[in-house]
Parts: sequence; structure tokens; C-alpha cells
Amino acid sequence: MPRLHALELLPDEAGCELVRRQWQALRDAGLPSQLDHRGVTNSPHVTVLAAPSIGPEDEHRARELVAPLLPVAVRPSGVALLGGSRVTLVRLVDVPDEIVRAVLELRSHVPGVQHAGWLPHVTLARRVPRADVAAALDAVGHEDAVLTLTELRRWDPEAGIVTTL
Repeated sequence: MPRLHALELLPDEAGCELVRRQWQALRDAGLPSQLDHRGVTNSPHVTVLAAPSIGPEDEHRARELVAPLLPVAVRPSGVALLGGSRVTLVRLVDVPDEIVRAVLELRSHVPGVQHAGWLPHVTLARRVPRADVAAALDAVGHEDAVLTLTELRRWDPEAGIVTTL
């Protein structure tokens, strides 16, 4: 399966630290954590879209539709589990309607977008055994917080390049 290109929203440094504390809490509990992902692009983010390719026109549209709405304050809300026998633990993110509208408009023009609709979230851990879900929920807690999303970036896995849009 080819690696997917992505457009992502990144939080400011305070938001990154908030997410990294949750990653560390999972690791401290002996559980899978995004801290285990050693890729150079691994940082807290909200994926706008992932697709087999992202063309220059898609980047341009992202700059027009999404970038002008930044920075934007969002609130991490509930926790969700994605997947099968091993799950991905994510923190859902409540975003303003204008961001949702802009992202859905952008996604409607990019061919091959992975997943229908948009479920804004920050990934906390991948491949968590279902038996460890309760411990993972205890580890990440339910701290009320605000993240400020400040940057839109593009990930090109074929070239290994991250570009700020």
C-alpha cells in the first residue's frame, strides 16, 4: 500500500506540550504511545486529509480555504477508539464550524481522500490492545484544555518533505 500524502493542522508550542504530556503518560503507564513513533514528522497534529497524492492545485486551495482561518482555538473533547483487535486511541477535537466547512470543501476536491467526512482528532497511541484500553483512558485523563492550531503543513512521504503552507 502506498504511503499517503497529508495536509495537517499543527498546534502552537503550548498545545504540542499538552499532547506530548498525554503521550508521556501513556508511555509511563507501559502502554503504546505516539512517543514510540520515531519518524521525523511525528508531532501533535490534526489531519485535514490523507490521499494517494496532493497536487499543487490542492495546496493552493488549502491556502485559500483553511490557512486564512488560522490561528484557531479548538477544544480537545472526548476520547475515541478506532480500529479492530488493536485500536488507535485519539482525542477528539471540537473545531469551529467555519473550519469544518473549509475542510469539507477542500476534501471534496481531492481525489482518493482516505475516509469519508472528517473526524478531527489528535492521535495519542496506535496498536493499543483492547485489554489495555481502560488503563490507557486512566493514563490520559480528562483535562479540560484549549489547543491553538497555528500552522497548516503538507507531508510528502515520497520525497520525505514537510512544507508549511
